[in-house]
Amino acid sequence: MISFLLGVEDLADTRFAISPIHEAVLSLRVLREPGLYALHLPWRRSVVDRIDASTADTLLSLVGPDRALPDFLTPRPTEFAAPFEDELAVVRRTAPDIVRRDVRAAYPRGRLPAALRAVTGSDDEAVCALRDAICDHLQRYWEAAIKPAWPRMRLVLEADMTYRARQLAVGGARLLFADMHPNLRWRDGVLHIDKMIGQHHVAAAGRGLLLVPSIFSHKPAPPVGRDEPPLLAYPCRGVATLWASAPAADATALTSLLGAPRARLLHLLAEPLPTVEIARRLAVTPSAVSQHLRVLHATGLVTRARDGRHVLYRRSPLGDQLADPSAGR
Repeated sequence: MISFLLGVEDLADTRFAISPIHEAVLSLRVLREPGLYALHLPWRRSVVDRIDASTADTLLSLVGPDRALPDFLTPRPTEFAAPFEDELAVVRRTAPDIVRRDVRAAYPRGRLPAALRAVTGSDDEAVCALRDAICDHLQRYWEAAIKPAWPRMRLVLEADMTYRARQLAVGGARLLFADMHPNLRWRDGVLHIDKMIGQHHVAAAGRGLLLVPSIFSHKPAPPVGRDEPPLLAYPCRGVATLWASAPAADATALTSLLGAPRARLLHLLAEPLPTVEIARRLAVTPSAVSQHLRVLHATGLVTRARDGRHVLYRRSPLGDQLADPSAGR
């Protein structure tokens, strides 16, 4: 068990952060042991063929026999949502001794994979070369496996933080941690994290607590080192909805939403057209078309641009999504 002793000032300095590099590194467990992460199987199936074999071999070797990962790969976020490249730059600056310590900690019973055995020697240059190679592979892995889904993932993470912030505002620390995970217990100013590989007690001592919601974390994950400031990556809410397929579009839904005349008009505006041509095609008066176009333009469903004496109307990207939902998939 690992526990954090949090004083009043630490609770006042409890903050949230989003960490793309945390997600990239923790997702390696899903690739390594898919049977333990059923919710993420759709994601795994979609990305496994995009990952270079050399990258996969090197990165999967970082997952220890107990699914531990070297701490230096997930640096403490220094801002709310740093770009992946900024976090990776921090990893590239990790001192050789820290790389050795953290890789060995992921393999507490020894038997390091061949790809990581540079950490067993005293050659700092070899360790730095290993660290840099890992970072190069992480960059390629991010581009292939995480970045395409990152906008959706970030929305889920931010939704979780909104929920947690409300829990804290309404019920304090007790309610904040109450439904975060069964392994967490808050009692008498101490946050207990059960079922951990290590066992130590950390006094926050004015350093606060940083909470990092995670898509790929299956249980609360504090730093392994007892000297690190209190940080807790925890499984966020709503992960089950992330990889679900979008429901099939109902062909009548747009008509129900906009009414038949405006729905027909929106379907027609896949190409730029002037009011008179729209009226001709729909066999209605130009004034009737103008009335509907004003509403569609005001709601952002169509755009307009002048071409000589005519004003041309066309569906906006939002209008495209409504008229043809399959185009955005």
